[in-house]
Amino acid sequence: MAGGVSVPRLAAAVSEAGGLGFLAAGYKTADGMYQEIKQLRSLTQRPFGVNLFMPQPEYADPAAVDVYAHQLAGEAAWYETELGDRDSGRDDGYDAKLAVLLDNPVPVVSFHFGVPGADVLESLRRAGTFTLVTATTPDEALAVERAGADAVIAQGVEAGGHQGTHRDNPEAECAGLGVLTLVSQIRETVGIPVVAAGGIMRGGQIAAVLAAGADAAQLGTAFLATHESGANAVHKQALTNPLFTRTELTRAFSGRPARGLVNRFLREHGPYAPAAYPEVHHLTAPLRKKAAASGDAQGMALWAGQGHRQARELPAGQLVEVLAAELEAASTAFSAHPKGPTR
Repeated sequence: MAGGVSVPRLAAAVSEAGGLGFLAAGYKTADGMYQEIKQLRSLTQRPFGVNLFMPQPEYADPAAVDVYAHQLAGEAAWYETELGDRDSGRDDGYDAKLAVLLDNPVPVVSFHFGVPGADVLESLRRAGTFTLVTATTPDEALAVERAGADAVIAQGVEAGGHQGTHRDNPEAECAGLGVLTLVSQIRETVGIPVVAAGGIMRGGQIAAVLAAGADAAQLGTAFLATHESGANAVHKQALTNPLFTRTELTRAFSGRPARGLVNRFLREHGPYAPAAYPEVHHLTAPLRKKAAASGDAQGMALWAGQGHRQARELPAGQLVEVLAAELEAASTAFSAHPKGPTR
């Protein structure tokens, strides 16, 4: 959960409770990531992970970005700010972050938006780091396995935030698979471990993805409302606010498909946002910042999965314990009725 949500105190609380907490390195400098790793290590001795965004190819149409910038001029006037610099950078400091992670290895590293080179994965393995890469289709999962990753994250279309597609293909936005179907298909395609992600909010859902063939489950939105989450208070409240009844995949805030709560900004600009990441992300950054500072949920990127209404405001460690208890109860029930419920 990039953008300041997955902070050291949240990752530490999850790991201390028996889960595997993750730091998000996206939108941070290499030094910022390093400082957060140091802070996390001061909070827990248990394993944790760090997530990296892969650099993106230059496929944006400059004219389309110009048109979108013109459309956003009214937002800039409303929030009394300037649009951001669309040319602020493409690679998110990827190489510098890799260098930090090779010099100061962490237990787990995951990758989003593509597959790192086999040499990168092998270097991390030699450093003692377990690697995971997100995939949204069986073909992407096969590419992950062939590159030499230790495991694949099967991200269903229900997932909140950015879809981890390897190529920004507009057709994929309409053809995304639900997590149960995706896990089942990927399980039949690859031989490496599979981690299920997307819309998982309850222990019973964890049991379901394990039954479908996953080796583990990854939860994001479920931890957005926890006490340790770095999410803005307005964002946390919006998860269960009756004003926000559904989610949608949109390019409105970043230029890449990402699932968020449907608000005014998403409705007005989503249909016109170009496929231009990270240009659109940089353009809208000041707008999102001013909206958050003023408590305006209608102008924020309210990333959330389809299960957002099931969010629970608990300490993160307690949530892990509740999920584990629910998983155990669901697994026990499934074992008692291995052929399914009777009617």
